[in-house]
Parts: sequence; structure tokens; C-alpha cells
Amino acid sequence: MENQEKPVEKKKLSLNVVSNKEHKGFGAGSIDLSQVACVIIDEGEAYIDVGAMHAKSKIEKGIKFSPDKANVPNGRPAWIVWVAVDRNENGSYYAGATSCEMLIDTEARRGWKLLPDHVNRLDASLKRKYMLDNIGPVEKEALRKLLVEHNAEWWDHSPQALKDLLV
Repeated sequence: MENQEKPVEKKKLSLNVVSNKEHKGFGAGSIDLSQVACVIIDEGEAYIDVGAMHAKSKIEKGIKFSPDKANVPNGRPAWIVWVAVDRNENGSYYAGATSCEMLIDTEARRGWKLLPDHVNRLDASLKRKYMLDNIGPVEKEALRKLLVEHNAEWWDHSPQALKDLLV
């Protein structure tokens, strides 16, 4: 029998962005997104859509996005809200919430959003900030209702700053 060497398998690069595992080496310091929820607010309704993390939410699928609002003259406003959850001595709570505006024209399959704004606001949510300055009273009510219904205990443990923003 011949001495055959097994081919060495190359490790594939993987980006662990949704993981609680701590690791060292290549990719260490990656953003841990396991404690972030994606909420879509569309036409006065708020719902969780995990696909939004990768721009594949229900309303984003099949839409060609442009950074120029003029390309979406008939777009309806919609928002992605990044909601970070954290724990303290009282339990889990909504620790960060930031809203990102989009325009969606489903019929024309076109949309507008600014990716750098979405990334910066996701980062702000992870840093436990509340930035809900670009949503109106209807959207705030929808978001508040969703957060309370999703987990009333988390809502009760959340800082007053968030509750004040969503009145």
C-alpha cells in the first residue's frame, strides 16, 4: 500500500456576527449582534423581522435601493428600528433603540435608504443609545405597543428615557 497523505482542508472564513461565543484570532472584535432585534415599522404597524439584519426583510425583498431619494418619488415611508436588549440586576430590558428611515415603492420595486446611516444607527443601538428622532407619533405608538406586547417585563425594566420617547 502506498502512503497517501490526506489533503489538508483549508478553514473557511466565517464572520461570526450572531454568536455568543468568545474567540481570539482573526475576526476577534467582530460586532456581536445576538442581542439586537430588527423591527420594521410600515404603514403604522410594527413587527419583528430578523431578515432586516441582512437587508432581506419582507418589505426589502425584491427592491432595488438607491441613495438618491429622487429615484423613489412614489415611495412610502418605512423604518427599521434596531432594538438592543441587555440585562442588569433587575433583569432584561430594552437598552438601545434607533430608527432608520427608508422609502419603499413596492409597485416600481424601488427604494431609498442610506446604508451608512443604517450602520451608524445599528452601532448606536449596540452602544445603548436611543435615537428615534425620525419617526412620528403613529410610528412611536406602534413601536411602544410592539415592545410592550413582546415582553412587558422588559418594558417595565427599561429606562424612563425610552418610555418618554415613545409617549
